[in-house]
Amino acid sequence: MYMSKMFIPTLKEAPNDSEIASHKLMIRAGLARSLTSGVYNYLPLGLRVLDNIKNIIREELNEKDAQEILCSALQPRELWEESERWSDYGKEMFRLEDRNGRAFCLGPTHEEVFTNIVRREINSYKQLPINLYQIQNKYRDEMRPRFGLLRSREFIMKDAYSFDKDEAGLNKSYEEMYDAYGKIFSRCGLDWRAVLADTGVIGGAGSHQFMALSEVGESDILYCNNCSYAADKEKAEFMLENQVCEEVKLCCEKIYTPDNSKIEELSTFLGEKRSKIAKSLVFKVNGKLVLALIRGDRELNMVKLANELKTIEEYIEMASEEDIRGAGSEPGYIGPVNLENVEILVDREIQQLSNFYTGANEKNYHLKNVNFGVDFKGKVLDLVDASEGDKCPHCGNLMRMERGIEVGQLFKLGTKYSNLMQCNFLNEKGENMPMIMGCYGIGVTRTLAAIIEKHHDDKGIIWPLEVAPYKVIVIPVNHKDEAQMNAAKDIYRSLRSIGLDVILDDRDQRAGVKFKDADLIGIPLRITIGRKISEGIVEYKERSNDNIEEISIDSLLQRVQDFIVKKN
Repeated sequence: MYMSKMFIPTLKEAPNDSEIASHKLMIRAGLARSLTSGVYNYLPLGLRVLDNIKNIIREELNEKDAQEILCSALQPRELWEESERWSDYGKEMFRLEDRNGRAFCLGPTHEEVFTNIVRREINSYKQLPINLYQIQNKYRDEMRPRFGLLRSREFIMKDAYSFDKDEAGLNKSYEEMYDAYGKIFSRCGLDWRAVLADTGVIGGAGSHQFMALSEVGESDILYCNNCSYAADKEKAEFMLENQVCEEVKLCCEKIYTPDNSKIEELSTFLGEKRSKIAKSLVFKVNGKLVLALIRGDRELNMVKLANELKTIEEYIEMASEEDIRGAGSEPGYIGPVNLENVEILVDREIQQLSNFYTGANEKNYHLKNVNFGVDFKGKVLDLVDASEGDKCPHCGNLMRMERGIEVGQLFKLGTKYSNLMQCNFLNEKGENMPMIMGCYGIGVTRTLAAIIEKHHDDKGIIWPLEVAPYKVIVIPVNHKDEAQMNAAKDIYRSLRSIGLDVILDDRDQRAGVKFKDADLIGIPLRITIGRKISEGIVEYKERSNDNIEEISIDSLLQRVQDFIVKKN
């Protein structure tokens, strides 16, 4: 296409509210424009990239015999009540009513809709397995949209759902999708890692997240270089140190600790390591108080806590000072000893401590020589975040941590939805059985952002070839020079004739402006026609490096074809 006819509103400077490279470059390169907080309009270049990502997804999923459909974004309340998620999903769901007072939501996800379709149309094992997917807009009322496409209120997502007759079938479907996802993200040019993940409000028995490694990622990934273990921080476990405590358990006693209600202050005051102090965190869940007891040098994992309490993080609130005093304690000095009417959850590392410190439930006082099982009891479980340097739960090797952008997730749903929504089939024996489901999502717009985060420099975007909006840009240095323009048009037509998407920059602009725009929008290959065209010479430059070569116009077509083959 001729650039003089194209709508590419580039900017010299990024908007003040843009925080990360992908957001800044998305706006500067004219890929998208913000409509309101967390909502974007996609302009021609951005839409072409999204279409290329979608086509990669379609190619790989179709190869696995998945079939594309398109569902409504508007979903009736009744379906979500069947799955018991209408109230569970929380404030992120956009809810609305029609003129007759009937309640709907704008779909944040589509488990209910797909299950409803399949239960109406499939009733026999002979019709299974089946895998259906769609690429559709999703809606979530983010409390604080930020980072451009990484946390937005409206986004494009591919969601797929498999339906099998047994667990073996689900495992096969899951493996097929796992393989497809790896190919999709590799073709998109991402450095990715698949990690064990929490199932969250989607539910199910098992899950993997596909993370694009990035310093701006919102998720921490713990992984082991010695084995295949990798997990999101919300899910990550670690091997406990094999400690044999020979310390004699002493009698618990109260000590005066004036104005030392925080772990750091108390550690300094006592001259003890934070790991010797137990931290009590009190929450209110469904009107009841819950105390989570962890080591003072650890951080509470809210997902693990929510899973234990069979709720979601949104429904867990910190107990107020009034709540704590009502339980017979004192804010800043709460502890598990002699605390009544409070459920006590104890992290497993606490079991390994002897003679540790906790709050005494009295202002300015703590207890020392506290021992679990002697001075108090509680349910023991894993409650804390794993950290870099903790031991891998599989092999004991020290784990490392990196940050990642979640671009996809797989779930083994099992019968969670089919049981609740009566999505059944007749098996070989004529028995009525629930279908075994899997769920597989890809954030299409998040993938676009992750690609930019991975592939950019100080000049702009560097698109991987398969997702690039155009493969080649042809630039005549002087558009008023007839020889240069004629050669540029000939090259443009030749490249299009072999199936390439090409831009011809015919604008009345200085060459420097054209070069800067070409770098900003990230076209993989630039062909420049200048004064040496009279000698049959053009300049050849790949966006991914700074090398500029002079090559003969006769060899250009083959050189471009070689580049395309190499990059694919």
